[in-house]
Amino acid sequence: MVPGPDSAGHVGNGLIQVDLHVHTCHSSDSLTSLEEVIAAVQRRGLGGVAITDHNSIAGALELQHAAPFPVIVGEEVMTTEGEIIGLFLQECIHPGLTPAETIARIREQGGLVYVPHPFDVYRDSRLCERALMDVIDDVDALEVLNARVTLPAHNERAKNLAQTRHLLCGGGSDAHTPFEIGQAYVEMQPFADKAGFQRSLATGRVGGGLSLPHVHLFSTWAKLQKRGGA
Repeated sequence: MVPGPDSAGHVGNGLIQVDLHVHTCHSSDSLTSLEEVIAAVQRRGLGGVAITDHNSIAGALELQHAAPFPVIVGEEVMTTEGEIIGLFLQECIHPGLTPAETIARIREQGGLVYVPHPFDVYRDSRLCERALMDVIDDVDALEVLNARVTLPAHNERAKNLAQTRHLLCGGGSDAHTPFEIGQAYVEMQPFADKAGFQRSLATGRVGGGLSLPHVHLFSTWAKLQKRGGA
């Protein structure tokens, strides 16, 4: 039997599981409160998360100060060609820039460039393949397991590209609800900063699985709720 995580989120041999793609109520399509994120992370025994709200880092910054576990400040930025995630950010990056401009803004603040769900053809927000290949040399990591991808083949294609281009491999739930958090993750050595994260990610193992397709209904419901309350 494989031992479960301890109270610090360790899963054996000192490793932790980190969900690198989590949304909160600071995203337009999520109602998940920061308190619910903390409870879900502790319930799943994760060792940390990256908060990657759409076009905002407010929730990530707030959670970083409130959570009893490591929180990576991220942002899923909508560019003119689709979404790019910046990790280890200090300032919000405005949407509507080109992919190259967005990457430059991430680099200016010492962040990492992480491309989510690059081949999910059912998701209009993905970074289009032409744009991805235009900036591939400036990408640090690809999301090779996104739990909200409909077809496993789309994750597999991302994994193949990451291996071919010698990019770091990441994974995350893309959670928009508390119960999704931890559905996909990276099992890795604990880290204290961006450099440590990169080293740990290079030897990490992506794990978890796909969420049921109905989770997308919760995102639609959240959008409707927020529009109705506007």
